[in-house]
Amino acid sequence: MASVPLTEQDVSGDWLVLNLQEVRLSDEQFVALCADNRELHLELTAQKELVIMTLPGGKTGRRNSIISARLENWAQKDGTGITFAPLTLFELPNGAKRAPDASWLRLNRWNALTDEQKESIPPVCPDFIVELMSPSDRRPVRFRMLQAKMAEYMENGAQLGWLIDPFEKKVYVYRSRKQVQCLETPATLYGDPILPGFVFPISEIWQQ
Repeated sequence: MASVPLTEQDVSGDWLVLNLQEVRLSDEQFVALCADNRELHLELTAQKELVIMTLPGGKTGRRNSIISARLENWAQKDGTGITFAPLTLFELPNGAKRAPDASWLRLNRWNALTDEQKESIPPVCPDFIVELMSPSDRRPVRFRMLQAKMAEYMENGAQLGWLIDPFEKKVYVYRSRKQVQCLETPATLYGDPILPGFVFPISEIWQQ
């Protein structure tokens, strides 16, 4: 994946990026760092950059809650996979440690992991991911970073991804080995065929 420059001036105070290439932070140290800083959202890029973000505000948190609840309700009925809480960390095949706003993983892939892997940062990319833009993500550099993150998910095994812009009421749909599709003011999103029968009334998000 082409690296997006993370040192542009428009990356403001709610994001901080540290280059850790020479530090060689171990998985255990990264987990401990996250545990010691629960008021922050931490991710590690494949280029060994530590991305430090503030947690979402009230409106973004409410939108995340709606997305997660709808996805969990469908997953319980479908039974072929499981969902994870917002900002659950996953280690992607390229070494990045990413935390989507919503995610779903096929049950057979989850069961293939050891108990130790499940308890830590699961070394797997979810089959379906959602990233929800917050107010600060509207800045061009931040939006490009989110687009690069979505592309990274797809390159590392995700089959379907939604990048949701609640401000412009747009949804960018990512599918494996297909062009990104932009939907303008959709009322409903469909997960087929990756999430068969999953219908998400995204108009709920526009109303928040």
